[in-house]
Amino acid sequence: MALDLPEFPWDALVPYAATARRHPGGIVDLSVGSPVDPTPDVVREALAIATDAHSYPQVAGTPALRSAIAEWYERRRGVTGLGDAHVLPTIGSKELIAGMALWLGIGAGDTVVYPTIAYPTYALGAALVGATALASDDPAEWPASTKLVWLNSPGNPDGAVLGVEALRAAVARARELGAVIAGDECYAELGWTGEWANHPTPCILDPRVVGDDLRGVVSVYSLSKQSNLAGYRAGFVAGCDHVLGQLLAVRKHAGLMPPAPVQQAMVVALADEAHVVEQKARYAARRARLLPALEGAGFRIDRSEAGLYLWATRDEDAWVTVSWLAERGVLVAPGSFYGPAGDRHVRVALTTTDERIDAAVGRLGS
Repeated sequence: MALDLPEFPWDALVPYAATARRHPGGIVDLSVGSPVDPTPDVVREALAIATDAHSYPQVAGTPALRSAIAEWYERRRGVTGLGDAHVLPTIGSKELIAGMALWLGIGAGDTVVYPTIAYPTYALGAALVGATALASDDPAEWPASTKLVWLNSPGNPDGAVLGVEALRAAVARARELGAVIAGDECYAELGWTGEWANHPTPCILDPRVVGDDLRGVVSVYSLSKQSNLAGYRAGFVAGCDHVLGQLLAVRKHAGLMPPAPVQQAMVVALADEAHVVEQKARYAARRARLLPALEGAGFRIDRSEAGLYLWATRDEDAWVTVSWLAERGVLVAPGSFYGPAGDRHVRVALTTTDERIDAAVGRLGS
């Protein structure tokens, strides 16, 4: 019996991409969030040194990697007391997000909650197990059947940041329901406004959120964005040892393990902050050029406090905006890809070269 899965949304962009490619200056593709800048040399060298990987890697991660993850959470996110049982490497973050409901034994009759404007994989995870998918930002709306809650801060696509109070309220409600709550936080180092400009955004594992109890709470992270490691599939999850124990047991049976050289590269990437600062500066410069160009072309930028996207609107149907930009050789993603609440916005990515950003700025200005 075939699974009743949602359509893959990016297929709908194909004709608009064809229009954008016909522009005399070529396409400026701002529709995806795939890094274009080089993987840092320090990480590539670590990978090369570790290529003698003749034995199977550890599903739980090497001791060095588990230690590096815990130290990073303490140093960059203010989360203390994480031991080996509280951290687990993953093959990027998307596979974990898609598989979490399955691996936690969630199924028909259960509810998976995710944000009203959200990355489609949260709903996919619910569909894979036949659970009810509920888009809701209000903890008071979460029903008794809730077994898994996804938060996303900073948000994809809208760059919204949840503060400590909002995180605390969500965790309290999830615990009241007996649900696992997971914070998808992979843009935490890429904040742009207010206090986030100089500090990572709040972590769901922060003691101000969970107190001294990690029960039922996990943080999901990826090095794809801050370290240009999208091709490495380098992610991890941290938090409640009971939840991670369940995930680890399944992952051992399924053989879900990051390759040994990637694990060593992650150790080095987590310890080196210089390349993260350098990469953030690149994105900041691109954002500083693209945002006013969009505003000058009649767009309003909403939220976009952090992350790799501008959440832009001209107060019209998102597909009308996509078409208007495609005629100027610029491809963006319609906000409707991320739920009905986004149907009058478009997501504009910062993940292209400086030359292509300048091309987009020029086209918007003309």
